[in-house]
Order: sequence, then structure tokens, then C-alpha cells
Amino acid sequence: MCRIHGYFNAAATPHEMCTVAALQRHGGPDATGMSRAPGWGLGYDRLAIVDLAGGQQPYGLGGPVEAVFNGEIYNHDELRRRLGERGHVFPDRCDGNVIPALYLEYGEDFTEHLDGMYAIALVDRRGEVPRLLLATDGIGMKPLYYRWDAAARSLHFASEIPALLGFGTIRTRMRDTALDAYLATRTPFGGQTMFEDIEVLAAGTTLVCDLGGTPRRRDRAPATAEPPEQDEAAAADVRERLREEVGRLLVADVPVALITSGGLDSSLVTALAAERGPVHSFNIAYRGDWPFDEKHFARAVADRAGAHHHQVEIDPADFPALLEATVRHLGQPNADPIALSTYALFTAVRQEGFTVALTGDAADEVFGGYARMRAAAETAAAGGDWSTAYLDALSAAPAAVRAGLYTDAYRDRLRHTDPLPRAARQDLLHGPGSVLERVTRFELGHRLPAYHLRRVDHLSMAASVEVRLPFCQQSVVALGRALPDPLRIRGAQVKRTLYAAARGLLPDSVLNRPKQPFTLPVTAMLAPGTPLWAFARDLLAPARLAADGRLEPRAVDALFDAQAHRPDDTAALTLWALLVHEVWRERFQGAGHFSTRHAVAVAA
Repeated sequence: MCRIHGYFNAAATPHEMCTVAALQRHGGPDATGMSRAPGWGLGYDRLAIVDLAGGQQPYGLGGPVEAVFNGEIYNHDELRRRLGERGHVFPDRCDGNVIPALYLEYGEDFTEHLDGMYAIALVDRRGEVPRLLLATDGIGMKPLYYRWDAAARSLHFASEIPALLGFGTIRTRMRDTALDAYLATRTPFGGQTMFEDIEVLAAGTTLVCDLGGTPRRRDRAPATAEPPEQDEAAAADVRERLREEVGRLLVADVPVALITSGGLDSSLVTALAAERGPVHSFNIAYRGDWPFDEKHFARAVADRAGAHHHQVEIDPADFPALLEATVRHLGQPNADPIALSTYALFTAVRQEGFTVALTGDAADEVFGGYARMRAAAETAAAGGDWSTAYLDALSAAPAAVRAGLYTDAYRDRLRHTDPLPRAARQDLLHGPGSVLERVTRFELGHRLPAYHLRRVDHLSMAASVEVRLPFCQQSVVALGRALPDPLRIRGAQVKRTLYAAARGLLPDSVLNRPKQPFTLPVTAMLAPGTPLWAFARDLLAPARLAADGRLEPRAVDALFDAQAHRPDDTAALTLWALLVHEVWRERFQGAGHFSTRHAVAVAA
């Protein structure tokens, strides 16, 4: 696991490359390095997970193909054996060192042989001019941000936006219409970010560029599986597939922990991991008495699994400082209140001596776990309009609320913009398959990588922790996507096959409890008299909003008044999202003009 960065058809000094590396050193504190040649450069920061003494990057240094790599390749031993039979020699057993040889054998199709999570950058020096290749895993576990300057035909990339902004030649601005996209989807979807000219490479994408040329993209098709013939067979297949993948993901040369929220998904991962031997589980809660407290469920799971359980608690009084740190590491706003808890939890995991953690993320997307998915399928079956309520459920502020928040001038600027990527909306509303199939494609292809996986990646790596995700493994995703609708959702029951797979492995109190969100109870916590309330009032002051010109100060004040006297989830989440956006705006305003002094301060 690493952080990577570089440039192509451009120039950067060693000092500039070191500055960019420093901005994401938290994600790779164990080693750093670079390779440079006329017109290009590759750099990395390493978090040592496999073969702690080896693993020097760039892999293939000085050879025909050099590569830097962020992620984990779980089938590296098999690939190394296969490539060794073809004459390739490897200096150590680090997983990433198979990449140059694999590319030499299979060219741009080399990613078809990888099983894991990854963002890869390699330079092929064999042709008349060097060729750059960037590639991401099929579901988007490892993000890669880049800026392509069409006029200069130059490309810069990095694992994190703040690091990318550390390249001195990058000049960018905040995207004006992105506020609406953010409030509509809680974070930008698709390739766009909150910044003009900065994109994120889509999941399952290979980008190729010859020196002096224009990038071209290749999209890779997701893995497929045969649909099961009956309920019992489906549950057994899912259980065994998860058991196998959890076992593979536990292999590391550093201590591994389990994140146990107390819900079905992470609890099942914990139970399956405990079959392999003693495990450590972590849960996070908040000091005081708050709704959605799941720590007793997490304790029950840990006790049944025989896990050594770590209960982490954070003080709501610390939320303003936590929020600023969280936004800094994310690089753009994410309206999920759980982001604070994610950052604090992985900080505690690292402090306890663990470098790897397994989580239950993505089970809801793969197996049909969200109430909004069930509601959409039910409404469509009854012939109703399912899309309006579904899209509002995705938002930080429903469409009607957003319309009332904006100034006339900003509403006018939004007349010809869509907060969703055009192709995503078209497939969601009019694509092939049932409504549940279309919603699942949308959740997996757009919401999961943007809203969940980038948050988990950035906030775990902020604490130098590698997160591994059994439910994102391609074999599990393919199996889940192959399930017919009734094996995912039927009636009031969601994730039917996954619940069936967990029978006998988890306490009945966990299997039979109502599903609830793993979140920070912001409706209860955002209240007058708390530090969070004072922080929000200060950053969302009328004068600040008026100066920006997009939000109507009186409308935001009305939200505060409603939350103070009649607290509800809509007002609370809208205020939370606006607060996060304002923290981000204050932090990154003018970010395209990073100085070296500012970059070092951010890295610290």
C-alpha cells in the first residue's frame, strides 16, 4: 500500500516531487522515492505491508518498464510463479513487483490478471517515445486523481487532491456549479471533482498516453458469475466465497484488525476472520447517550467470535477540530457525518499497533441493503414514480430544499447543468434491466466509489492504515450482481441472501435487529449550546454566505431556526453538508497557488 504521484510530458524538479510526496506521506511513512527522465517522473510513498524489507519502488527501476503502485495484489504469489516460469526474475516477494513483468507479457491487458485493489502508474520506455499508463481496479478501491492540460499536453497525477495541487504548475479553481452536485449526491459523482480541471480516474479504467500525444481510455468490463438456481445454494455460495476472500485478505506481514460496527456486514467479516484464529475487533462510539449506539451489538459479535475487542470513544466537543482534519485529508467535501468517526477510528487502530483493517463496506450495494433500493423497486412495481424519491434519498438536501437555498443568480447559473453525470442518469432511468438492477449498477458504479470508497481510503491512509474490503472482491461482487432480484430484496427484507449466509455465524440479536445506519447522529448532536452548533453558526454566518453569492443567507438561517426548535434529519443533514462545504472552501480557496511553505504546513 502506497501513495503515488508523477507527471508526463512536463517537467518537475526533485524538490517539487518531494513536496508532493510530503503532502501524502501519511499514507506511506515507511519509504519514499522517485524516478525521473526527460519529460516524465514517477514517485511514491510506501506503507510496508508485504515483505517489509523489500518492496522498493519504482518497480523495474532502470528497466524498460517502471511502475509505481498503490494497493494490494492478492494473487501475487501465483503471478510470480507463472511469470518466473517465463524467465522473469524478481528481487523480493513484494506484491507490486510483478507489475512490470506482467505488463511486458500482456501489454495493456495486464490488469485482467490482477486480483486486488490498485491504482497503478507505469512508464513503458521501449518505443520511439515513452508511454504512460494509469490503471484502477474494477470497483474503485484505490483512487487516482489527475489533471490533463490539453494546451501543454501535460498530465500530472497523485493519490490525493492536496498532493496533486502541490505541483507548482497546476493552477485550478473551485468548480462553481459543484456546490449543487455536492448537495444532490453528498459528494461529486463521475470523473469530476470539486475543482475545475481535476478529474478522478474511473473504476476499471486504463488511461494510456504517449509522450506528446493525447490520452485515450479503455474501460474494462466487470467480472460475471452464473446466477444460482435456488435460495439455499445462493446463501451457501456467498458464505463460502466470503470465507475464502476473508482468509486471503487476512494475509499480511503486519498486524491485522477487524472493524466491527455491530451490523450484519462487518459482523460477518469478523466471524469469518475469527475462524482462522485470534482476532482484534474495533468499534467506535460517542461519549454520552446518543441514538444509533451500536456498541453493545459489536460487543456481542466480538464475544461470540472470541475477539479481543477495542472500544473507541470520541468526545463530541472535539468535532470541530476533527472536521477540519477530515476535510483536509479528503480534499473535497463529503457530506457523510460518519467521515469524522472514520478518521478517529483508524487513528485509534494505528495507535494500537495495527497497519491493516478489514471492513464490511460495500455489502449494501452488492447485495441490496438500502431502504431506498427497496422503496424504488416497490414503487416501480406499483407503476409509480420511483426516481424522485430515490434521488432525494441520495442527497444531502432534497431537490425542493436545494431550490430554496440558492440565490436567484446561482439558480440561473444552474439552469443547464445536471448534478449527475449524463450517462449515469440515462442508464439509471432508462437503461436495461429491472429498476433494482439499474439502481444496483448506479450504486456500484457511481455512488460506492465516490461516496464510500474514497472516504474510506483517504481517512484510513491518513492514519497509515490499509483497509481491505472483502465485499469489494471481484468474485464476491460478481456473485452478488448475478443474484435475481428476489434473492436480494423481497417484501420488507433487504440483503436476503447475505442474511441467509450469516445464519449460525452471528448472534440472533444482530441477525434479527432492525437495520440502522452506521452514522454519526447529527440530528441529535447539532443542537444549540454545543461546540458543533457554535462552529456551524460561525462558518455559515450571513456575511460569509452573502460574499460567496450562491446561498441565500435567510434560507440558511431558517434551517438553523428549524433545527433549534424542531430538529429533523433533513434540516440537520443539510446544515451539516453546508458546514462541511464551508470548511472545505475555507481550506482550499486558492488551492491552485500552493507555495512550498503552505505545502509543508498541510503535510504536517
